[in-house]
Amino acid sequence: MRPSTTLASEPGAGAAHLKSRFLDGLPPDDLKLVLAAARQRHFLPNSVVVNQGHPADHLFLLTRGRARFFFNTPEGKKMILLWLTPGEIFGGMALLSIPSPYLVSTETLKDSSTLVWDRATLRNLAVRYPRLLENALLIASDYMAWYLADHAALISQTARQRLARTLVCLAETIGNKSSEGFEFDATNEELAGAANVTPFTASRLLSEWQKNRAVIKRRGKILLRSPERLFLHTA
Repeated sequence: MRPSTTLASEPGAGAAHLKSRFLDGLPPDDLKLVLAAARQRHFLPNSVVVNQGHPADHLFLLTRGRARFFFNTPEGKKMILLWLTPGEIFGGMALLSIPSPYLVSTETLKDSSTLVWDRATLRNLAVRYPRLLENALLIASDYMAWYLADHAALISQTARQRLARTLVCLAETIGNKSSEGFEFDATNEELAGAANVTPFTASRLLSEWQKNRAVIKRRGKILLRSPERLFLHTA
């Protein structure tokens, strides 16, 4: 993984820190100026912070909570994309020199806090500190790599393989590690959307994986115990 700049997640947070690739490589004095130019905003769970198609006039850095990208198709289907954890940015289209719309929407999944830069301020900072643009390009490259892997899985993998891949990815991204495995929040519908399978298929496979103890579902959470068992078929 690439090294990331560490910063306090909230003013006065003391020992609470998070890492942000967007701010990686900035000298301490420059980092202070960049952070001072941001505003803080708080969002309740299930708030749509950014809407696809709207003018990209702000960039957000998640400092607390959880969020995710999603895309609404012309037919009205909600496609769930990447989950975001503290340190990640969204609204990166605001960095472009030509005013552009947001490509995807972003919603919070938990009570969340962000640092926010308006487009004019952001553009001025990018001119003064080119490292911000370089970091944003690296992040965009990672998003493209994720998209290619997801698209390849859609056309070359089975529903079982796609859902298994989604479980492993979420466990690594938002899971809390314990002696039993990795636990994370996700509904059957959310997993189905992320894996491009039907809710019925997701429910059937999860029931199968509960029987072979690959996963355990409890209190709205999923515990991934044994990733290798996700690929085993039961009789």
